[in-house]
Amino acid sequence: MSIRNNADSTAKMGRVSTLMKQTLKQKLAELIPAWQGQVHDALAPGEPINEPCAVIAFAEEVPKFSWAGYRRIIRIAPYARLTEGGAEQVEIWSSKLVEGLHQVRLQDTEGNAFTCIYLGSSDCDRIDSGAGFITRSLRFGVYIPEVIEHDLAIETQDYSMLALQNWTQTELDSSWSVYRDAWPGGYESPSVLWRLASCDIAEAGASTLEIHKKLVGHVMTRSPVATRNTVIRLVEQLGVQARIAITDAGGEETNESRRYVTVDDVSADLQADAYLNGQIRLTLQERIRRPGTDVPFIRQVHHSRGIE
Repeated sequence: MSIRNNADSTAKMGRVSTLMKQTLKQKLAELIPAWQGQVHDALAPGEPINEPCAVIAFAEEVPKFSWAGYRRIIRIAPYARLTEGGAEQVEIWSSKLVEGLHQVRLQDTEGNAFTCIYLGSSDCDRIDSGAGFITRSLRFGVYIPEVIEHDLAIETQDYSMLALQNWTQTELDSSWSVYRDAWPGGYESPSVLWRLASCDIAEAGASTLEIHKKLVGHVMTRSPVATRNTVIRLVEQLGVQARIAITDAGGEETNESRRYVTVDDVSADLQADAYLNGQIRLTLQERIRRPGTDVPFIRQVHHSRGIE
């Protein structure tokens, strides 16, 4: 990558971070009305706190997952007066923040979507006895999908995953978005993402190969109940789905062009987070002819024991 491209990428991420922080500030003020106009950036050393408020600070940047996108750690610290609820008020505000942000899709003013994942409290509550405030630092991982310009001329089609994507869209309805490989920029909710976790190939005969693809499914909705119900529904239907038809060229299906993949080993983890890890696991099995093993011109050779 050139220096210019690196500079462009850095500038773009800086712009995204700025928009993300603005969106988070607005969201915090919605969750805690007492914070209207009182959501601040990181405090300078010695800067006093005069009113109950929240402070947002960017922390470390960590390696991203290819399907999840850019990840940034942020710290949100609610400040409550010791004389107005103190630790109890901080506990209430912290609970509202976790409930209102964990696994929630947000969107900035330019249409970029991102998801917050609660990572826990980084340390114990701190008291500023001089100012009369108590605070707690809450850590969130913020994931922003990368916007990739796809080159359609070189894009590789995985027809078995495309078949699963089409099956999922049919099983749900048009209000759902179904994605492959990675969360796209500006992803919608409700949505499902299917991504490939691993793939192996084994011999299944002299002229046949058997392909096993282990896939992970992510189900994202605005409601934990809807998410759970959809995960269960998909797992149940995939469990009874013997096979899914695929067509190589993506055109009109014929008896000659149609192949099938078998769905196997379907399971769900209802406790897994939807955006990052995915709740559904399954295996797609497909048999293909080994290259160069078309039907030979001579099908059989007979011989006689009398020939020496």
